[in-house]
Amino acid sequence: MSATIHHPSIIHLAPLRASARRQVVFFTAVVMLTGLATWVLADILWRGGIRKLEIAILIVFVPLFGMVALGFIQAVCGFLILLRRKDPFSISRTLPEKEPDPGELPATAIVIPIYNEDVSRVYEGVRMIYLDLVRAGYAKRFDFFILSDSNNPNKWIEEEVAWIDLCKQVKGFGRIFYRKRMVNLNRKSGNVSDFLRRWGRKYRYMVVLDADSLMKAETLARMVQLMELNPRAGIIQTVPSPIQAQTFFARLMQFSGTLYGPIFQAGLNYWQAACGNFWGHNAIIRCAPFMEHCSLPTLTGGAGNARFMSHDYVEAALMRRANFEVWMAYELGGSYENLPPTPLDHACRDRRWCRGNLQHAWMLTAQGLNPINRLHLLMGIFSYAASPLWLLFLVLGTLQGWFEATGPGPRFDSDVGLSSFLDVGGGRLALLLFAIAVTLLTLPKVLAVLLVLRDRKRRKEFGGGVRVMIGCVLEHALSVLLAPVQMIFNSRFVVEILMGRDVPWNPQQRDAAGGVDWEGIIKAYAPHTGIGVTWAVLAWRVSPALFWWLSPVTFGLMVSIPLCVVLSMPGLGRRLRALSLFVIPAETNPPSVVSHLEKNLESIHHRLTPSPWLGEQYGMTQVVIDPYINAAHCSLLRDKQAPGAAAHKHLQELADTLLAKGPAALNRKEQMVLLRNAQAVTDLHERVWCLPEAKLSHWWRMAMRDYNTLQDRPVTALYR
Repeated sequence: MSATIHHPSIIHLAPLRASARRQVVFFTAVVMLTGLATWVLADILWRGGIRKLEIAILIVFVPLFGMVALGFIQAVCGFLILLRRKDPFSISRTLPEKEPDPGELPATAIVIPIYNEDVSRVYEGVRMIYLDLVRAGYAKRFDFFILSDSNNPNKWIEEEVAWIDLCKQVKGFGRIFYRKRMVNLNRKSGNVSDFLRRWGRKYRYMVVLDADSLMKAETLARMVQLMELNPRAGIIQTVPSPIQAQTFFARLMQFSGTLYGPIFQAGLNYWQAACGNFWGHNAIIRCAPFMEHCSLPTLTGGAGNARFMSHDYVEAALMRRANFEVWMAYELGGSYENLPPTPLDHACRDRRWCRGNLQHAWMLTAQGLNPINRLHLLMGIFSYAASPLWLLFLVLGTLQGWFEATGPGPRFDSDVGLSSFLDVGGGRLALLLFAIAVTLLTLPKVLAVLLVLRDRKRRKEFGGGVRVMIGCVLEHALSVLLAPVQMIFNSRFVVEILMGRDVPWNPQQRDAAGGVDWEGIIKAYAPHTGIGVTWAVLAWRVSPALFWWLSPVTFGLMVSIPLCVVLSMPGLGRRLRALSLFVIPAETNPPSVVSHLEKNLESIHHRLTPSPWLGEQYGMTQVVIDPYINAAHCSLLRDKQAPGAAAHKHLQELADTLLAKGPAALNRKEQMVLLRNAQAVTDLHERVWCLPEAKLSHWWRMAMRDYNTLQDRPVTALYR
């Protein structure tokens, strides 16, 4: 390992006392804005006396508006920072202008945990990063570790074949490693912990990526350089830019994240500074303190709650407790990821995140945590708890409207308190409060658009000023429709999780190859439609005014099914891109790693399998029939000891069933048992070629015939 980088012109960050002053200013503004809005609502509610229902409305309103105010103040701070183009609290300011020489960088591990992922996407991403490092001259300073927890036997074999093929093509043996864990303990965090126990002491830093992550070589080198220049930094989180969106929904999310994200990221860094957060991927970690201080505690409760499902926030808090800094390098760039393709896929991911964030309640009272990190944990919890609170607020508001409509006399329009002082009625005061809330939600987007419009280059990268404004208006309108739909989903998730319902950890859907799932959409969104129609009818019967007040919510629920169908269409997404709507800089001016990745994936997705019926069992077919893949798989198995008598008998029974009836006769767990034993896999290969046809199932005879047609094709042809 090389020595720490020293540079004579390092720019030191602003002192911590200045950071504390920023936090005081920031949260004072949030509290004042929330207090003003609460005063206005209290003035509306207390005319003619205040009831228990109105007290409940006021209590629920405070945290909801507080989060709106926090987001608004954060966006304004970010806007002012980006307008000045100078942030003394940006860790990227410590970088010298010159990129580091390869010899200055210590050996760094790039860790990619995967679980039943699209193998083509994973390995093409690794290929692009590795080749970019070779081009930039940094390849010898980075080692890749693909850490598999896949429990799909066909994915397992596909991963091994793709790894061997990739290493052969890029000469990556000794630089790109593959490891398959036999026991999927503690999910992703357990996979990373397993890597650190085995190899963590060999590396000063590790870069953690997701299966869909992509990073430029210069970004990786700069991340290591930042760590070297800031020895108290324990974690530096980059801000991944979304790429490769195909559907209307994904393009909408990609556009909004790229357009609005920078002002919120700069504003977030304004108040968190060195007490930042970790998002679980596209970040660099100092290995030694991470291993020493960031071991996840065990939770109390049932077996399903034994470990944190979302580990990243907790690890950031533990790193800060150990007096190491956690920074967000929001100005670094060159970091990319994919998004869920449809609203339904987004909801499925949110369900898992909701479970993980709610578990963070156990850490709120942990000893020694920094107050800002406690706030991060609380905000993560409230990002999902806000949905049932919002739903409760709307229900209470509906009841309040019913009481107002059926009560003995008018209370809402009497002029007392603030409305008397401003010489406006209670109804107009309510409209004023509504206008304030809408302004706080809308103005940050306007500020983000202004930043783009004033920069000619950025404006062109987003397709031009007119398309930016059209995209912003459409995005805002669709966000208004989607917000109540997501509210119902998250409210249901929170209730189910609090009732003890388990949440499975399924692989994330990252593309829309299957088209529109009509059945799944109708099943998932039918309750939303029923709630919307029922709520609108009841509101109209109570009062037409109440109906119109609730119409933005009820209308979004009523149209949730057709809205989700339209947003899930890949063809419509491609059409929007052709019209240069919702385009982003990574599309109009793509970095080479992004453009090459997209071209290669397009080529790979058009490859042909031997037979369509063989596709689902192709991995098992390869390892049994192909001598090369069979030998490669056995060589990668660590435990090659002969099994005991009972285990040997069980393996023999499974092998007999497999050969006599085909892979479909064994479930996934049984296939994994066979694949974990080197002798059983070797025997399967020998038997499938030596047994007479009469003892082989029709399935294997057809598989051998189709597979033989590929013998003149190299294995690498499947992973170009």
